[in-house]
Amino acid sequence: MTEKTTHGAVAEGYGRVADAFRRNFERHGEIGAAVAVFDGQTPVVDLWGGQRDPVRRLPWERDTIAPVFSCTKGVAALVLALLVSRGQLDYDRAVADYWPEFAAHGKAAVTVRQLIDHQVGLHILRGTRMTLADLRDLDRVAGILAAQRPAWTPGTRQGYHPVSIGLFVNELVRRADPGGRSIRHFVAEEISGPLGVDFTLGLDAELGGERIVRLIRAQGLDLRFERNIPWNQAIPALLRRGQLFRALAVPELGMPEDFVRTEVMSVELPGSNGVGSARGLARIYAAGLTGELPIAARVRAQLSAPGPVPAPDAVLRTTTRFHLGFRKSCPTFPFGSPDHRAYGTPGLGGSLGFADPETGLSFAYVPNRLGLTLNGDQRCLRLVRAVFGASAR
Repeated sequence: MTEKTTHGAVAEGYGRVADAFRRNFERHGEIGAAVAVFDGQTPVVDLWGGQRDPVRRLPWERDTIAPVFSCTKGVAALVLALLVSRGQLDYDRAVADYWPEFAAHGKAAVTVRQLIDHQVGLHILRGTRMTLADLRDLDRVAGILAAQRPAWTPGTRQGYHPVSIGLFVNELVRRADPGGRSIRHFVAEEISGPLGVDFTLGLDAELGGERIVRLIRAQGLDLRFERNIPWNQAIPALLRRGQLFRALAVPELGMPEDFVRTEVMSVELPGSNGVGSARGLARIYAAGLTGELPIAARVRAQLSAPGPVPAPDAVLRTTTRFHLGFRKSCPTFPFGSPDHRAYGTPGLGGSLGFADPETGLSFAYVPNRLGLTLNGDQRCLRLVRAVFGASAR
């Protein structure tokens, strides 16, 4: 790749981030991507490059947007933090206090914290064949969710809910928000709109078109760029079996590269189908970290706390940790400062957004070549290391 393949700017002291970004194209199979970093509310890294559509040889441009998969969960967690700040939600109250029907089948004592930290065993929706069309009727979805029976005694285990958690959190927000808004509308009205950033759940009519990327799944020769592929998960998923495969089929969404399809983009999946730019995602985290989003200081302190110890995950089959709806940095998936207080969420394929309380930096990376790792794509982690080495200078 040539020097002209990458564009944008970095602040003084962040040149190594630009170097790492270029090397991803030259050595590590990057096709198109963007990375952004804010120091407080000030942008210090804003880079993009490569091709947003390699089939048509269209360049990745400043306003290119892309699906960010589970990075959406972090934005949903910020919605919860706003509701907690207003006294409309409490992490340690029972979900059933806001959503009485949720109490069915032994869930009466389940707290908001247990639900959003993947401790309730609701990763697979049993007794239903939910379709994408069903997701257009949120009242119907709420009935299906409330009728679910936990796979284990809530609070005794941790197991990642890749798709279903967004549905549960969406209904919780609808019940707690005085206006009864879903997360899609809440984000548009209180986060993306006021901040003036590109981030939506699904694609609004004015977005998309030529701005959205073509997603490319890593396969064939692309696998030579992969590191730490979780074969204990990848093989069962390819064979259409195992806990993770079953949890991803809630409902059946197709292959990852299909997330740009109209059918997927037209519904609301608050754990899965966020669309935006790296700049927009980093800006959202920056606003949450600095208080520009009206998250109370006491809530920001909870988000920034050390959090629980890492735990074995029954679905991911690795050690990780969740805290108030976010992934926390930990030794098996380190991001941000060495104190592991950074919080955010990664997305399928390699995207990542997070805030780092120690440095006041917020970071986001969005690619269109979808990698295969679960605990940090190496393209992204090279940029993270470059950022936090640069921030110490």
